Amino acid sequence: MVDLDPPANQLVRQEVFKSEATVESAMTGIYYQLFQLEYSNGGRSSITTMAGLSADNIQTISTGNVSRMQFQEHEIDPDNIENLSIWSSAYNMIYAVNSFLEGLQNADNLEQSFKNQMEGQARFVRAFTYFYLTNLYGDVPLILKTDYRENQLASRTSQIDIYDQILADLIMAEEQVPEEYWNTERTSINKQVVRAFLSRVYLYSENWQEAEKFSSLVINDTGNYGLLEDLDEVFLANSAEAIWQISPIGAGGLSTQTNEGNFQIIDPIFSFFAAIKLEEPFIAEFDSIDKRFQNWVGYNEALDAHYVHKYKVRLSNQFPIEEYSMVLRLGEQYLIRAESRLEQGDLAGALQDVDEIRLRSGLQPFAEIKPEISEMELFEEILLQRRKELFSEWSHRWFDLKRTGQAGQVLGEDPSWNTTDLLYPIPESERKKNPNLTQNEGY
Repeated sequence: MVDLDPPANQLVRQEVFKSEATVESAMTGIYYQLFQLEYSNGGRSSITTMAGLSADNIQTISTGNVSRMQFQEHEIDPDNIENLSIWSSAYNMIYAVNSFLEGLQNADNLEQSFKNQMEGQARFVRAFTYFYLTNLYGDVPLILKTDYRENQLASRTSQIDIYDQILADLIMAEEQVPEEYWNTERTSINKQVVRAFLSRVYLYSENWQEAEKFSSLVINDTGNYGLLEDLDEVFLANSAEAIWQISPIGAGGLSTQTNEGNFQIIDPIFSFFAAIKLEEPFIAEFDSIDKRFQNWVGYNEALDAHYVHKYKVRLSNQFPIEEYSMVLRLGEQYLIRAESRLEQGDLAGALQDVDEIRLRSGLQPFAEIKPEISEMELFEEILLQRRKELFSEWSHRWFDLKRTGQAGQVLGEDPSWNTTDLLYPIPESERKKNPNLTQNEGY
């Protein structure tokens, strides 16, 4: 065998972990990958788009794209290329994080406090990625090392064990990551980012007490976060409502718009390029005075279609960058706490949190117009506010329908709907490479 030097534009792992500067650059590279990889980039093949089509907020404009239509009609073929993109890009990220963690562990020349901060951020990204994998596919391989000989034949791990690993990573990350963001940019992981995601994981796990605890820690940090009266400011870079965002700088600087803005906005002139629109039954749920309808929903006359307009910039190469892709924000935390409080019998506290969102949206508080609201009515209101508040963001609606057992009721009118559609198929090409990968029922 012939030994060759590494390419001039790459560092071998031993070199990366020789200094704090190169380690920070490697961690920045992981953040940049989140803007590039299909599962997390917010674009046409992302979880936001594809799982959004599986729910009832958005739909395709043209039936010609077979891959997207399969998600919308709940008839996903195991060979679907978009499904493979989500799966493989998520595992690409997990491999990158595992490689980073292994290199960090073996770096004896770095201060332990610095190593802890870097480890916590990487662990968060791994937990974040596994959260989406297990909620889309159920049992998935739990890969924690970079040894390809083990990984290539890994079998599926139960969702319970996946959640245990997610929580283990997040709990450690919460101890390790810094209090502040890097360079004041809300694109890195600090303690409140971890707490915000912990509140969601505990919500999905029905650990209401812990979900309330962590959402309260974020909500009460009024020095850093607050609900914005002007809804056009919510998705701006480093907005007061942003807990964690992904910067378009990850694209390399050639363009500076978000993938969401580029894909979701229907251009008034070039409307024939549009791929998705909002479903009209969803639009009918809004009151005309709702600021979210006024500020976050656009209308294209040529197509007679409403579209997602949370992001305002469709194309840009300008600096400073105006908008970042939103991942975690304060509005979700109020709704997590509302649901958690309600499940614990604190109807008054839940009502107060819901009314914070209603008031910010220009709607009358329920405490005034319906003070005797029942627990069931308030639960339905929380889910409705989640639908209106978080539409077209990170598959919230699809996961809400699944975790609350309402998917069949809401989507059951579709003649192709089956309960087995709650999970996506394991990509067939991955199963051909790994005979230990079983398939989900119904595929």
